[in-house]
Amino acid sequence: MAQLISDRRDVDFVLHEQMQVGNLAKHEKFAEFTKKTVDMIVSEARNLAIKEILPTMKESDEVGCSLENGIVKVPESFHRINQLYNDGEWLGMIDEPEWGGQGMPKTVSLAAEEYFIGANSAFMLYHGLSHGAANLIKTFGTEQQKKIYLEKIFTGKWSGTMLLTEPEAGSDVGALQTKAVKNDDGTYSISGTKIFISGGEQDMVENIAHPVLARIEGAPAGTRGISLFLVPKYRVNDDGSLGEFNDVVCTGIEEKMGLHGNATCTLTLGSKNNCIGTLLGEENKGMSAMFLMMNEARQLVGLQGFGVATASYCHSVNYARERVQGKHLLAGKDPDAQSVPIIQHPDVRRQLMTMKAYVDGMRSLIYYGGMAHDLEHLAETAEEKEKYVDRTAILTPIIKGYITDKALEVTSHGIQIYGGYGYTKEYPVEQLMRDSRIFQIYEGTNGIQAMDLLGRKLGMKKGKPFMDYLEEMRKTLEEARKTEGLETLCPRFETAVNRLAETALSLGKAAASDKVLNAFAFAHPFLEATGDVTMAWMLLWRATIAAKNLKKLTGSMDMKALQEKAAKHKDTAYYLGVCKTAEFFIMSLMPATMGKFDAIAEANGAAIDIPEIAFGS
Repeated sequence: MAQLISDRRDVDFVLHEQMQVGNLAKHEKFAEFTKKTVDMIVSEARNLAIKEILPTMKESDEVGCSLENGIVKVPESFHRINQLYNDGEWLGMIDEPEWGGQGMPKTVSLAAEEYFIGANSAFMLYHGLSHGAANLIKTFGTEQQKKIYLEKIFTGKWSGTMLLTEPEAGSDVGALQTKAVKNDDGTYSISGTKIFISGGEQDMVENIAHPVLARIEGAPAGTRGISLFLVPKYRVNDDGSLGEFNDVVCTGIEEKMGLHGNATCTLTLGSKNNCIGTLLGEENKGMSAMFLMMNEARQLVGLQGFGVATASYCHSVNYARERVQGKHLLAGKDPDAQSVPIIQHPDVRRQLMTMKAYVDGMRSLIYYGGMAHDLEHLAETAEEKEKYVDRTAILTPIIKGYITDKALEVTSHGIQIYGGYGYTKEYPVEQLMRDSRIFQIYEGTNGIQAMDLLGRKLGMKKGKPFMDYLEEMRKTLEEARKTEGLETLCPRFETAVNRLAETALSLGKAAASDKVLNAFAFAHPFLEATGDVTMAWMLLWRATIAAKNLKKLTGSMDMKALQEKAAKHKDTAYYLGVCKTAEFFIMSLMPATMGKFDAIAEANGAAIDIPEIAFGS
């Protein structure tokens, strides 16, 4: 079953050969996380995911959650795996031991989470938001709030959520109606309704900590007047024990397309005028505080998309090797020819290569984002820290937006490879596609991610972070130029990077002019093209490492010799696959990206100029 979640060989390649995660152990902060320790962590995560979590995926999808008298019951199988997950202290992997964390590099934690999410993304969603809520408390909370909440959340006794969306305030958060009235003791009485709250109510934990966005009476309109409050399901006494119910009532759970095992709740706060919250951070600074959690959540959503995509790919490869259907194309009309596994058919191989290219590139990009986080926390100068903070800012809309777009595409290919069986519930690929669809929507739709990239990140600090991002791509290009076997890929990649730079400049100028509407009509195509070039970068980077290893293993880059050795030697086969995947993406998929750049440069105004009535009724 192991191959049905993720490719351990590729996980190891990205961790140790591409990101060289072992170098982090040279720093005191991560000294204990040697290669041996890292490999042990990944192995333990893999075992838990495969042996315990994966078997719950189908059952939890079929059973779903139920609401009885305000209490949400999660699938019964979740209780056992939740205890195992907590026993392993997996939630606080990157957090300080003083709060119940393990203090490991984020890059390593992502490898573990990849397995967990691929095994059951609905189950893992309860934990992802818990970590985000705890991080908010750790960053903005008082010492008392930290003392009461952090260890209990990081160890899994309590959980956390994010209460942001309302019926009339979805993407437009500034329109929220939830109110906060200050009490004499410094607490606040909270009243309002929040919707689409993942894990807003559940029966696996003793208490749930809700960070809630609300407006204090008399505060300014819009986002400027929003504050952040910490509202527990049960009030907490000074000694950390639980007090009375805090008037946070689940009034409904959504019937959804996917992620059936995760409860998406409507929560009513203060319907009996008895909901009490404490300020988290400063008054009227709620949005800036919440964006800390939002940015973490957006990167998590990218990881969710990738985790589901890599699972779909692994299932599909396994099925294509086993499913015998049709004769080999070269068999012609030979009546005695035997049917062959479908992996031998050219169109199936095209689809598998497309899936593999995106999945491999996604893994490298996500781990690269983790490395930026780790290096930020190891930075010895303010300038170095700023560099990695800015890199994370550029990466966030790409990781969230582009990866989740492509995850849906990958899972769709998965169904196609299975054929009619893929559309049935007999096989897991249909569930993986259903589960993946929400990732393009929540934590800021991908249209919002595109607007963020164009409207905020592109011009941030006069464009320097984005130009630095492109410069990192050019460094890989220079290394690839010196690597035998990549000669045909470098010119194509160089052209793509230059076109991205030119397009960013022209579109950025248009966004700041009277053509702003036209410019933002092309924000998503720009995000997609930026993601394409980023994928090409990651794959070329991978190929540069792999090609050098191939030369060491074989002494030659002759394709016939490589193929002969690959038939007998796993590492040769693996590295050849890395090189061919980069070749496939850059030579076969990147030409379409050039067409996207042409369309963006043209900036045709049809989408803006069409009268609303012309869209029909």
